[in-house]
Amino acid sequence: MKITDPISDMLTRIRNANSAGKESVSMPSSKVLVEIARVISEEGYIEGYTVEDTKPQKTLHITLKYGEKRARIIRGIRRISKPGLRIYATAEKLPRVIGGLGTAVVSTSRGMMCDRDARKAGVGGEVIAYVW
Repeated sequence: MKITDPISDMLTRIRNANSAGKESVSMPSSKVLVEIARVISEEGYIEGYTVEDTKPQKTLHITLKYGEKRARIIRGIRRISKPGLRIYATAEKLPRVIGGLGTAVVSTSRGMMCDRDARKAGVGGEVIAYVW
């Protein structure tokens, strides 16, 4: 089945698995999805991720992270820039998610990174998603 917006599909799968208290979630893999998983992992929202070489397409496995008494680490995850309406921001105007408590995933000319790293590097780009 061809997915129109794989990034939205990925974020929805993570959101649903997190709400259901699942340990991990799997999805078809691509370079962009692996980079988003890397940024979310570096920010500490997920335990980790692996890419399994399956046929006909590689599979991305994301291990979700929970706190004490199965408290969810990811409180919310939302797609910002959509195929029908792309959202771009300069380095100075990158959004602060929940006053800096959350993270914005930004696709820049230097690769996928969080909003803090993009501000430090002085680069803007497409605002992919918010995670808090």
